Amino acid sequence: MTCLTATEARTKLYRLLDEVSVSHKPVQITGKRNSAILISDEDWQSIQETLYLTSIPGMRESIIKGINTPVEKCYKELDW
Repeated sequence: MTCLTATEARTKLYRLLDEVSVSHKPVQITGKRNSAILISDEDWQSIQETLYLTSIPGMRESIIKGINTPVEKCYKELDW
């Protein structure tokens, strides 16, 4: 992960916004008092959705079961 000081990040903020949006690689920004991680909005929304779905009882197991189910078993033949 790229790590920059707050001063460095400030000088290239717009470029960093573009980079994390395209590459989906987070950037750590460190300051004298604290540090933070810059990620794209798309990645943040994905993290939030994952946290929400895994907070639902049984959802994690259901997702794993679905992943392990062959595609052929995922549809029912239609009567035309």
